[in-house]
Amino acid sequence: MRRPAELTRNIDVSGLVDAEGGLLDRVIFTDRQIYQQELRRVFAPSWLFLAHADQFHKPGDFFTTYMGEDPVIVTLDRNRRIRAFLNSCRHRGARVCRADHGTTRSFTCTYHGWAFDLEGKLVGVPNRDSYPDSFDTREWGLVEVPHVDEYRGLIFGTWNPDPVPLREALGGMAWYMDAMLDHDEEGTVVVGGVHKWVLEGNWKLAAEQFATDWYHVNMSHASALMTLSGKPPKDEIVHRTGRQYVDPGGHGAGFPVHPKNRFDARTVHEWMDYDALRERLGGARVEGPLTNGHATVFPNFSYLPVNGSIRVWHPKGPDRMEVWAWTIVDKSMPPEVREAQRLYNLRTFGPSGIFEQDDGENWSEVQAISHGFITNGVALNYQMGLGTEREDGRYPGRTSELYSDAAGRSFYARWRELMNTPAWHEEDQ
Repeated sequence: MRRPAELTRNIDVSGLVDAEGGLLDRVIFTDRQIYQQELRRVFAPSWLFLAHADQFHKPGDFFTTYMGEDPVIVTLDRNRRIRAFLNSCRHRGARVCRADHGTTRSFTCTYHGWAFDLEGKLVGVPNRDSYPDSFDTREWGLVEVPHVDEYRGLIFGTWNPDPVPLREALGGMAWYMDAMLDHDEEGTVVVGGVHKWVLEGNWKLAAEQFATDWYHVNMSHASALMTLSGKPPKDEIVHRTGRQYVDPGGHGAGFPVHPKNRFDARTVHEWMDYDALRERLGGARVEGPLTNGHATVFPNFSYLPVNGSIRVWHPKGPDRMEVWAWTIVDKSMPPEVREAQRLYNLRTFGPSGIFEQDDGENWSEVQAISHGFITNGVALNYQMGLGTEREDGRYPGRTSELYSDAAGRSFYARWRELMNTPAWHEEDQ
């Protein structure tokens, strides 16, 4: 079967993103055709976060999620291999698994009863004798995500049949990720399940903020900072210095740099052995990205080291996103320390967290007015820190100042590149 070219027309977005000059056309947040092109050219070829390895302990454990807007099942098969399948029956297209997570021996469609095993094979067809002799169950198994890989407990997948390996795709970003994921040999585990909520805003607004934007903290989160401390933040807090990592793959991370950076939850701070962390990770990471910072792995996976928050921004159209968030902690943490981190994350960046509410309001505000005819034609300014990117000799790769849009410009440069590059599924068109 072959679709007509009219259904997959692509827009040249070169004139919409001036990453070199720091200007952005806000139509990239509102246009439906651009959004559909994102699904084809940004999400389909990219490595996308699926789940945490701690969610799978025995064969049949599963977790349902999305890759772009495609529903997928992530499961541990009988050989203890993590696999992912499109959550859509090959018969009439309904989901074969409607639960968020659990353990099963097979996945059965509730529409007509087609059943699939943990390897995605079609193993049950009601009224099988009614099908022609040419019907071969081996040809009608679940569509499998061709590549699934893991980095320090984080599971990613891609539809690209011939991708750049995950570790290579992460590039220099892995050094910054290790500041959160590699505190000790035991790795990390999930506590408290997965929290989900919907926001009225384009997914890129959230992803770029976590990559690049410390600038909003003192204004947007002023009341939250006062709530935590009971008084206005000190001048040295308001005018913190730090670095922002700028990755050519669109990833980004920002973090204050100070020899006394610490975890915010007192119980966590008192339990942490900072000397051991310096020996394992080096002083640069402990004084920088270990604690107070923000980061995005392109395109839509973000994390906050200080409270163990990891999240994915699932696109739900140009005007809406669904946020899925986990709390991860060091496996070596005793129960009371794990609970302290879980509660701190909920109070700050959970669905009703004092910081999370501020961010969601900002993204919704930006989106709400961006459909106006005049408003939509006014360029956005991403020029903070323009030209400051450099090799600083302490933090790997190119970095900018803490208050900078450098990683945001790199994020949109990568977005522009993918949007203008035919993906593997277009090669025969």
